[in-house]
Amino acid sequence: MNQFQYLKPLETSVAIKSLTKDPNTHFLAGGTNLVDMMKMGLVTPHKLVDINRLPLKSIAKTSTGLHIGALASNSEVAEHGDIKANYPLLSLAINAGASPQLRNMATVGGNLMQRTRCPYFFDLTMPCNKRLPGSGCAALAGYNRMHALFGASDKCIAVNPSDMNVAMVALDAVVHVSGPKGARAIKFADFHRLPGDHPEFDNTLQKDELITSVELPASATSFNKHVYYLKIRDRTSYAFALVSVAAALHIENNAIVGARLAMGGVAHKPWRLTTAEAFLKGKSVTEDTFKQAALIAMQGAKAYEYNQFKLKLAPNAIIQSLKIASGLVTA
Repeated sequence: MNQFQYLKPLETSVAIKSLTKDPNTHFLAGGTNLVDMMKMGLVTPHKLVDINRLPLKSIAKTSTGLHIGALASNSEVAEHGDIKANYPLLSLAINAGASPQLRNMATVGGNLMQRTRCPYFFDLTMPCNKRLPGSGCAALAGYNRMHALFGASDKCIAVNPSDMNVAMVALDAVVHVSGPKGARAIKFADFHRLPGDHPEFDNTLQKDELITSVELPASATSFNKHVYYLKIRDRTSYAFALVSVAAALHIENNAIVGARLAMGGVAHKPWRLTTAEAFLKGKSVTEDTFKQAALIAMQGAKAYEYNQFKLKLAPNAIIQSLKIASGLVTA
């Protein structure tokens, strides 16, 4: 690990200013991803700015929804009373990720900034456009079992590894950030990027900006009863998703009034299934309805040599998550 300066500011403005002075500066919160990358030589910061003393840990109701500070831990969020009662999909998704020890350390802001777990990204001997733009994508012709079905490019087929992000995008969360030019709000669906020609950029956050909070809208509280987060992985503990599905339904008299549906493990960003959501609205709660929604959701999917199985796994996961969320079957 390289030598670096270590700062621990008390004010958000001071933390942000430290980024503008040296572009090779990184914020440190829980460090569950950043420290690993530093140990591997993937990241070699000149300066680490420990932001844990900033006042960004609160979770509180607002006039428009629920405010979650960027430094709130994953465990605190998952077990918070208001979230379990009004946004249970988020609690389920967070508890499906990592391990209890990591969830105790990891923060909401850090989870948003989590890098891909593509093995070629972590292997410094292999080409990776995300790590070194222009070097190539080893996963394209390599062992791509964990890789994308949607939104990939010939530059990168890696996936976003977060479970939390899948629920956040389904709930229409908003990311609040602050920088030298002031504060701004970013729709969660717009925060993460598809790889395109520049897979080195995971999100739309500017280099000199800091995530300060995430807001869950009050409108999402109508999806607090019929919810389920299905995560399919190689082992039940501390493994990333092959495919995951966040499903939330608003049901009245056996009719679907509204639907929220998103997938993880299938794209460079949490993948919102808006077309399938639109199809489900107004339909009856039946297995046939869910099968049709799954077919719609899979339109445009493209597999690679070793992840062909996902073309069958993903729609089955959608169907199963909707069946459990609706109460047609039990988990």
